[in-house]
Amino acid sequence: MQILTPVRTVARRILSPRMIVRLRRYLRMTLPNADAYCVSLARKRGIEIGGPSTAFADEGWLPVYQVLESLDNCLYSVETIWTGSVHGGQTFAFHPRKAPGNQIICEACDLKPVGNASYECVLASHSLEHVANPLRALREWKRILNPEGLLLLILPHKDGTFDWRRPTTSLAHMISDYQNNVGEEDLTHLPEILELHDLDRDKAAGSKEQFRLRCLDNASTRAIHHHVFDTHTAVALLNEAAFQVVRVDTFKPYHIVVLAKSCDRQPDNKQFLGPGAEYKQGSPFPSDKAKR
Repeated sequence: MQILTPVRTVARRILSPRMIVRLRRYLRMTLPNADAYCVSLARKRGIEIGGPSTAFADEGWLPVYQVLESLDNCLYSVETIWTGSVHGGQTFAFHPRKAPGNQIICEACDLKPVGNASYECVLASHSLEHVANPLRALREWKRILNPEGLLLLILPHKDGTFDWRRPTTSLAHMISDYQNNVGEEDLTHLPEILELHDLDRDKAAGSKEQFRLRCLDNASTRAIHHHVFDTHTAVALLNEAAFQVVRVDTFKPYHIVVLAKSCDRQPDNKQFLGPGAEYKQGSPFPSDKAKR
């Protein structure tokens, strides 16, 4: 970073804004199989949970915004630490060449303003881990999808994040949260988080005391990672929510990427859940390989 910063400063002086954008696109890291996701989502009407996401932008590593027909967005509040202030209505500007989508203000687990089968796809990048009841959220997202609608889910892999010291959350625990109707005020994992969160990998969280206070105010900030995922657990959770997994990719520094399809029967995800699952062979994350 110390070397690149002067280079960027000089580049800004020499190059036009348009040339800088082109250079960023040329140099960007892209998910090796990004085209497969773009083809699957092309011309679909979607909703994003917790957007906008830099990963999905034209300069991102999975640039799906450009292929969608339209995209609405759901945020839990008109004021968040992630997006600042937003307004409801047709204000969700997700792509410069597309009409703004509808900004909906409601909980990710309780999409009351959205009718059944309203969308062809749901996008969620690094948002489900901030939800206290992920199985409830997934079933709500499935409700608003039309038959065989697609879910593009990105989760942080524990091995690459500040969660690396925490144990992977079991599927049984997340099922229990669903059965007990756990809400966003839940702080069950707070002692574990305060003990094991690696602040050296989370400089934005500030001091230990600042981090503790932010966690205690999680009902407002939604900054806590309630649950910790490896790739197998992510797939198992989608299987429990009755999504048919279509493809799975892992991408450094800490991304689990899953494309799944809504279905009205128990899905057959054996090829993604077994010890010989293809993603485990190429995963850059040690805990994935340990489960082979």
